[in-house]
Amino acid sequence: MPADIAYGPLARQRFDVYVPGASLADADKATGSPLVIFIYGGSWNMGSRRDYRFAGEALAAQGFTVMVVDYRLYPQVRYPDFLKDCALAVGYGLAHARELGADPRRVFLYGHSAGAYNVAMLALDPRWLRGAGHSPDELAGWVGLAGPYNFLPIQDAGVKLVFDWPETSPDTQPINHVGDLARPLPAFLGAAVHDKVVVPEQNTLPLADRMKARGTAVTVRTYEHVNHALLVGALSWPLTPFAPVLDDTVAFMRSAAPVAATP
Repeated sequence: MPADIAYGPLARQRFDVYVPGASLADADKATGSPLVIFIYGGSWNMGSRRDYRFAGEALAAQGFTVMVVDYRLYPQVRYPDFLKDCALAVGYGLAHARELGADPRRVFLYGHSAGAYNVAMLALDPRWLRGAGHSPDELAGWVGLAGPYNFLPIQDAGVKLVFDWPETSPDTQPINHVGDLARPLPAFLGAAVHDKVVVPEQNTLPLADRMKARGTAVTVRTYEHVNHALLVGALSWPLTPFAPVLDDTVAFMRSAAPVAATP
C-alpha cells in the first residue's frame, strides 16, 4: 500500500492509497479502476487518515483505487483552509490518477460527517477546485454520508469556533450552492434515520430536495439500524450487516457515467 504521499508541502497534506487486488484490477486493466477520494469527518478538529484504513480497504476490496486524505484541522486552521487542502488533494488525484492505476474519467469524492461537508462544497461550489487548477466537471460524482449541509444557526460550541460564528456567511452552506454548476454532479446522500449529531431532516433531506428540484441525479438512502458514527463504520466487516452502505455506494459509483474525454 503506497502511504504518506504528499499533495502539498505541509505536514497534514498527505494521503494513503489502497489498491484493488490483482484479480479485481484485471477487470479495469484497460482503463484503470475508478478512483475514490475519501475524506473523513471529526467536526473539523480531529481525525487521522490512519483511523480510516477500514474504509480504504473496504472500497479497494470492491475494485476501487482509494485515496484516504488528511487535511489541516482546527485550531491550526479555520474555514475555509481545510477546503483548500481537500481541493489540493482532489487536484492531485485528478492529475495523477493514471500513476495511481486509476481512470481519470471515473473520479469520485466520498465523505462522512464533516468530510461529507468538505466533499459537498468541492462538488457544488466550483471556486474551491478552481483554486487548485481543476473543476468539478472533472468528477464523475460524489458520496456524502451524514453530512452537515444546512447547519445555520450553529449550535455546537466547537463548530462555532471553526466557522467564526456569529459572523458565519450563508455562503458556507452547501445547500446554498445547489445550481452553481452548469453540469450538476450525480450524488449519493446517505443518512442514519436516528442521527442525533447531524439531523437528516435539517441537512440531507433538504439538500436532496433542492438538488432534485434543479434536475440533479441524486440517490438518497436512509438507514434504520445505525447511528451517526456507525453509518461509516458499516463499510467494514463485521458491521456491514447493520446497513448496506458499502453495497449501495459501490452500486452508485459503478453505475455513474464516466466524464467525457476532453477534445
